[in-house]
Amino acid sequence: MDKMKIILFILVLLTFVVGIVIYPYMPGTVASHWNAAGEVDGHMSKFWGVFLMPIICLVCILLFIFIPKMDPLKKNFKAFEKEFNLFILVIFLFFFYIYLLTIFWNLGYDLNIGKYITPAFGILFIFVGLLLRKAKRNYFVGIRTPWTLANDKVWDKTHQLGFKLFVIIGVVCFLGIFFPEYTFYIFIGLVLLVTGVLFLYSYLIYRRG
Repeated sequence: MDKMKIILFILVLLTFVVGIVIYPYMPGTVASHWNAAGEVDGHMSKFWGVFLMPIICLVCILLFIFIPKMDPLKKNFKAFEKEFNLFILVIFLFFFYIYLLTIFWNLGYDLNIGKYITPAFGILFIFVGLLLRKAKRNYFVGIRTPWTLANDKVWDKTHQLGFKLFVIIGVVCFLGIFFPEYTFYIFIGLVLLVTGVLFLYSYLIYRRG
């Protein structure tokens, strides 16, 4: 097991330790979801409110580590292994950050969850873009349309465009800290638009040959 995987498992263990330490101080029912207006609209029991996120982190890390090994094009992962490992770390830090926000809110701290989570989404999408720039054709990571999976040239061109568009989404989300009441809707709109653009672009590039 390489150094990055060891670090990731240590960090996942840390989330369980945090959960054990704060468990006695958490309320019996834990707020677990907030709507676009920053209002709580979901709750769960104390146990799941404390330990669901650490479990999700563990499952995600295991998936990211083992699923690529089953990819028919797994040899291509070697070409962007460094970026892929960094992305796994960023995903974990993103989940852990949300976990901490949830804990602090339930412990009585007056936090605007929407305002604090917006820049985290921005950073996440910027890293998604950076990963897309380096990703090589595979069945697990990237913009997987029928045309990108069929052709390396289509894959590369689509992912270069995807890199730029996802970085733009990330910057907009990061700046959303200044207008949190609109960021969610702008974010959803941009994601849908970019998804459609990349789907169509990959088809046109494939047809062009």
